[in-house]
Formats: sequence, C-alpha cells, structure tokens
Amino acid sequence: MIVDMPRTSTGAIAKRLVDLRDSGGAVALGRVLTLIVPTDDEHAEAAIAAANDASREHPCRILVLARGDERGTSRLDGQIRVGGDAGASEVVVLRSYGPLTEHGAAMVVPLLLPDAPVVAWWPGEPPADPSADPIGAMAQRRITDSAAAADQVEALHRLAACHAPGDTDFAWSRLTLWRGYLAAALDADPSEPVTAATVTGAVDSPSTELLAGWLALALDCPVTRARTTAATGIVGVRLERASGAIELVRPDGSVATLTQPGQPDRRIALARRSNTDCLAEELRRLDPDDIFGEVVVKGLPALEAARSVPLAEAERTGDASSPAAAQRRGAELDAQAAQVAADIAVAEPEGIELGAAPTAAGAEGETTQGQPERFDRSGEAGVSAS
Repeated sequence: MIVDMPRTSTGAIAKRLVDLRDSGGAVALGRVLTLIVPTDDEHAEAAIAAANDASREHPCRILVLARGDERGTSRLDGQIRVGGDAGASEVVVLRSYGPLTEHGAAMVVPLLLPDAPVVAWWPGEPPADPSADPIGAMAQRRITDSAAAADQVEALHRLAACHAPGDTDFAWSRLTLWRGYLAAALDADPSEPVTAATVTGAVDSPSTELLAGWLALALDCPVTRARTTAATGIVGVRLERASGAIELVRPDGSVATLTQPGQPDRRIALARRSNTDCLAEELRRLDPDDIFGEVVVKGLPALEAARSVPLAEAERTGDASSPAAAQRRGAELDAQAAQVAADIAVAEPEGIELGAAPTAAGAEGETTQGQPERFDRSGEAGVSAS
C-alpha cells in the first residue's frame, strides 16, 4: 500500500504511521533498525528497491531523503509504503524542495524508531566526512559507495583520511568473496609464506585498491598493482610462494579460474555483487568493522610506495597472467565439465538390475522371478508364495 501526502509535515507523517500501525497491526514493533538513505529524486527508486530487498533479511524502517529542486519555496511531499510495496520494511519517502533540502537531519528525527540503532547509507556521491555529516553523526553505522563518486579512487582515499569507527564502504563489501577464496587457498597445504602478490584491476576501481591494501597488510609482502582499462573492476590476484603461484583470475566479471600447484584448475562463481547483496551484508553487523578500519588506515598508505605497472608489463615479467589466456582456459574447463555431464547422463548404471513390471500375481502380494521381495508393514521381508 502506498499513501501519498503532498505538501505535508513530518508531524503529519508520524501521525499517519501510527494510524496505519493501529489499523494494520503493530508492524513497527518488529523493526530492528532505522535505515536513513540520503539521495536525490532521480535515483530514489533504485535505492528504495535495493533497501526493500535487503530488508527481507533485516526488517527496518527506511527513511529516504529524496532531494528535489533546490530553487523555489520550501515544500515537503511525503509518501508512506507498507505491505507488499515495502518488502519486510516500512518506507517513508521525504521529497524536499527549496531551502528545506539542506535540513534532512531535522526531518528524520521525528520518524526514527525509538531505542533502535540508526544506519545511514549514501547510495550516491559520499559526503566528504561521513561521521561529521549531520545524518552520519546520528548513526551507529555509516555506509558509503566510493564507486558512485565522480573520482572513485580519490573518494576512497578521502574517506580513508577521515575514517571513524562505524564507517564502511561498498568497495569493501564487494571483496568478501575474493577474500574468502584467497584465504581458503592459503589455508591448504603446503603452509608457506607469500613472497609477493600482484593485484590486477581497473585504474578506477576502489575495490582493487582495497584488495591490494588488504594483501599488503595481511601478508606483509610487496604488492604490485597491474592496471587494466577503466570499468573492468578486479580481474585477478597472483600470490607467489616457494612451491608455486596461487592465481585467481576473473576475465569476464562472472566466473573465475583458480590455479594452485599440485591441484587441478577449478572454476568458481565470482559474479560482481549487487547493491542489495552489499547492503544486506553491511546490515548484519552494527559494531565497527575493525578489519576494514585497519586496511584503510594502514593498508592503503602502504600502497603509496608499491609498484604500479600496466597489465602488459606485468604479463611480460610474469607477475600476472593474461586475462585472454585465462578466458580460453576457462572455456576449456567448461567444455570438459559439459562433456563429463553428458557422459554421465547417457551412461547405463552398472551393477543395478532393474525389476520388470509387476504382474497381477505380484500386485496381489506374491513375488515372481525377477521381482523384488515383498515387504510387510513391519519392514521385514515377506515369505514368497512359492
């Protein structure tokens, strides 16, 4: 259900929420947090869709501050969404116009859930200092997305310079699967230190920057960044060890190939994560992410002296594999897997004798040659009539 309230006030919206709760049930009592989403009118619907999907895992009250035209007189248009139009949440959209667009923090205060944590998520251009922002100051967790900034890598370093406990960024959430696969590969025998690492990724990818910083901090080894063209994201990681290199390469942004010494190459699903997946992950914890804090405070500065080269040079020196070669190898592995699956599908099972169709005698409880024994209700084999 969608309730439009043009030219309204936050007091009237709060009263209408109480009326809806009384008529439709105490839905607000099941909410675990308040999610504040500052955005603009143009991108509000995409943010609401992502927040609604994430709310199925984390029921919450979503307060969307959709800034409209800053010119003209002050006006507030409200909208309340509940039920099927709000996922597992209740959505309040506050569309402000004129000078009122600068007072988002004051507008949300009357609508916060009592005694519930507050999380702020900026799906667009992040603020210069999230913890000092009026909305960020009232939140326990502050979620930004440096990939939405005009200068993505610069935005990440700017956020790192003013990092406060409770800050996080979608660039870090997009690394969760990469970090998990690499950690699992290093946990396998042999237990050897990593002597060098190479991270291949786009020049404008903040996630590539964070992954390199995390490896430099966690492995205490030199890290080389192999640069690819813009908008290609993370392409691969190579970890050098005495027994051979571990390499995880994702040339197509969807499926990666994992290569380890002494083991067959493996194909791994590693698709780029959506905003919904990243938001749901970040809402699972309301305490500060200490690992992220260490990476942006200590890991990123360590990259200032790190080697950064074009991918072609890294391929020439053997520091990184060619994405085109990895894609060909992945196609070979996929073809082999498809052939094995086809062979299994047409193969006749061995050592299994298929029983003939039951006869009339068998239907009456008698066993005949070539048919399985009859079982009574106690589970023991019955006695053959012959």
